[in-house]
Amino acid sequence: MSNAIDARLAELGLTLPDAPAPAANYVPYVIVGNLVFVSGQISMNADGLITGKIGADLTVEEGAAAAKTCALSLLTQAKAACGGDLSRLKRVVKLTGFVNSTPDFADQPKVVNGASDTLVEVLGDAGRHSRSAVSAGALPLGVAVEIEGIFEIA
Repeated sequence: MSNAIDARLAELGLTLPDAPAPAANYVPYVIVGNLVFVSGQISMNADGLITGKIGADLTVEEGAAAAKTCALSLLTQAKAACGGDLSRLKRVVKLTGFVNSTPDFADQPKVVNGASDTLVEVLGDAGRHSRSAVSAGALPLGVAVEIEGIFEIA
């Protein structure tokens, strides 16, 4: 499946980023049994951090694009947890998405869809997951989105 996932990423024109190093006193993931708990991945791309508040500085679509970068970083961390072999990835179990948004903004699910849709595009049914999408008054480094995930591995 690793080759299939790599092929699907290439077909979609997506590349996994380098695994970001933790910014504080924590580890990027913890494996418990057959579950991998991936620490929150913040919105960033090749140009750097994607910052701003959805509903003031960024649109829903820009927020969803930021969430997509979080999904790719989650896959990078899951790949590292699998020893570089994504064929061990059985499914995405759960995502928790935090959206840096204004108090009156109510479309957090539409923003986090950027991550959910990406995981389903890449992994098919194995990418379908349970999820929470919540507002945050602020996020670390002023980023627009942070998403953590739980993955099942073989």
